[in-house]
Amino acid sequence: MNKICGFFLAGLLVAIPAQAQQPQGNSDQQASTAPKAAETSPKAPADSGYKIGPQDVLQIDVWKEPEITRSIPVRPDGKISLPLLNDIQAAGLTAMELATNIREGLEKYLNNPQVTVIVTQINSQRVFVTGEVARSGAMPLLPGMTALQALSSAGGFTQFARTKSIYILRNQNGKQDKIPYAYKDVLKGKKEDVALQPGDVIVVP
Repeated sequence: MNKICGFFLAGLLVAIPAQAQQPQGNSDQQASTAPKAAETSPKAPADSGYKIGPQDVLQIDVWKEPEITRSIPVRPDGKISLPLLNDIQAAGLTAMELATNIREGLEKYLNNPQVTVIVTQINSQRVFVTGEVARSGAMPLLPGMTALQALSSAGGFTQFARTKSIYILRNQNGKQDKIPYAYKDVLKGKKEDVALQPGDVIVVP
């Protein structure tokens, strides 16, 4: 009877390690297949609504196609050149709209191309700050940018600045308008800030 019990316990000890190794083998198999599953679903960023313009710089990524992937500026005519597609219109489109157009064009040559377009430099839409500021000159017009933000980006005022006399020059309907800017009232929240438009010039006397 003791011998039979001994054989039975020995059998259990042999069986338990063998079963314990089976889940480990399954986990290794799952780990090896997980990266492949992740590679099949790249995601494009959300569309920001910004319209691409001439001289903007774009990063165009075509998944697993390094010969097409590149950083490229938009030409003055609003177009870019890509392998297989030649010239394609970019100006006036959002990054997502351009990515869709590129993908549809590449579908003639590639199987299910995945395209992402990112605007890395905004050079087409600019505003200007001039006069008694620390850094006068042109700066990119970011979406929703206000006059106060532009003045902050210019490094603030010099000691000779007349902040009560700041104004914005804006071309509208073929003529240039002079828009007074109440800097101190905007700073205190008494007046709403002015949303800038392409080509605006902020003058600090």
